[in-house]
Amino acid sequence: MENTRAVHDVPRSPDGAEAPAPRDLRDWLAKAEAIGQITRIREPIDWNEEMGALTYMAHQQIGAPAPLFENIKGCPAGYRALWNIIGSSVDRFALAIGEPPGRSAMDLIQRCKGKFTRTLPPVMVEADAAPVNAHHRYGDDVDITIFPAARHWPGDGGRYIGTADAIITRDPDAGWLNVGCYRQMVHDRNHVGLYLSPGKDARLHIDRYWSRNEPCEIVAVWGVDPAMFIAASLTFSKTVSELEFIGGMTGRPVELVKGHVGSIPYPARAEIVIEGVVHPKAIKLEGPFGEFTGYYGRPEDYAFNVEVKAIHHRDDPILTHALMADYPANEDALLYSIARSAKIWNDLDRVGVPGIKGVYSHPAAAGGWGMTVVSLEQRYAGHAPQALALAAQVPGGAYYAKWIIAVDDDVDPSNINQVLWAMSTRCNPVEDIDILRQTWSTWLDPTQNPPEERPYGSKALINACMEHRYIKQFSRRTKLRRSVYESLAARWSELGFTGAPPKLWSLED
Repeated sequence: MENTRAVHDVPRSPDGAEAPAPRDLRDWLAKAEAIGQITRIREPIDWNEEMGALTYMAHQQIGAPAPLFENIKGCPAGYRALWNIIGSSVDRFALAIGEPPGRSAMDLIQRCKGKFTRTLPPVMVEADAAPVNAHHRYGDDVDITIFPAARHWPGDGGRYIGTADAIITRDPDAGWLNVGCYRQMVHDRNHVGLYLSPGKDARLHIDRYWSRNEPCEIVAVWGVDPAMFIAASLTFSKTVSELEFIGGMTGRPVELVKGHVGSIPYPARAEIVIEGVVHPKAIKLEGPFGEFTGYYGRPEDYAFNVEVKAIHHRDDPILTHALMADYPANEDALLYSIARSAKIWNDLDRVGVPGIKGVYSHPAAAGGWGMTVVSLEQRYAGHAPQALALAAQVPGGAYYAKWIIAVDDDVDPSNINQVLWAMSTRCNPVEDIDILRQTWSTWLDPTQNPPEERPYGSKALINACMEHRYIKQFSRRTKLRRSVYESLAARWSELGFTGAPPKLWSLED
């Protein structure tokens, strides 16, 4: 395995203490349950629509606990399903990256901004030290239907076993390992469909192997820890493995174990892992599937067909599911509003855009994909339009996003009320909206018809900042005096209010 080191070389945080991030899904599950963020469903439940429907119903409330189904019809005793690991809970996201509960979304974006710049190479462990190696199935014994794969929505084309997952493929030229998140539909006991949007790394890898008439090996992690799921959902550099970013994010290296039937190592502390192969030209009809947009994705069409060669799983394995839906029931939504925002902010720093005060991908905008808001201190002519154009096209923000909005530094980008206020009082539509055409999109975009047009999208760049050339003459905003705010905040409970006083983004000094 490339870029690995001895397992005893445990990383330390800057203060010398061992990193506090959970070691695996079960460690995270215990921490989440301790703060009331897990609901155990012990009554019998059906994999056919019921698990998805109950998750959608329960998650109409922001911050609802993640449901852990423990009695699933037709599954072996002890086999479980955990839905919406992150959901709309800021605290569950915080636990995943080793942060304490109680932080705000903007606090976590700031924390992730630093964590995403660090890398730690993975480490190899011995086979008998890997919990995922408790049980194995090979050859004719392979049967993925023993796991609680689910039909999420009534119009889905079948049962889906990979929604909260991590797919690992190897770059055929440089050899680095990519970790991505892609849906997989059960075809039979040893085959799954693998849907990959244009431009995604695993698709590029498979296409390059096929151009040489070679099969492409894959590893699928079907019981994934939250930090790996977060990293798999993001767009990192195409020359560095996400495994290294996961190590940097959590402060501990990912533990890997040697593959049994293939050359790709797999996570030692996963719940369920399969080793598979996509043979040249192996495709099969897949879908539709209820997607992150809140609509069914493209109509049934051909997708890669993975032959499952081996299954490895822990005792009483937990299959992780991500419900794709409208907010707040969408598993991607809060995840992207935090992690994608931090990634875009880092990208803007990397290309040298100064004065960025905040970035926020709104969770209600198609699972955090559809809208990016950038708050900045305007420093020169053209600064806001420059930030808009770059936020729309940097690696972290280019996929799908349709609405990119720039606001001044006195506007909290995570407060949609303030953003709408800025759009209504600082944006002159005839002058302040530009359009980018033929941009990177997805077959899952319901606005593009016929479906063949969907990989090509467009983006609206909305400048909701004060006009720079007249910024000194722009009408003065009403703000609270800082000293008055701080005095009242200190007396908040005395004055008869409960909870913490509101944090205000902008005050009069």
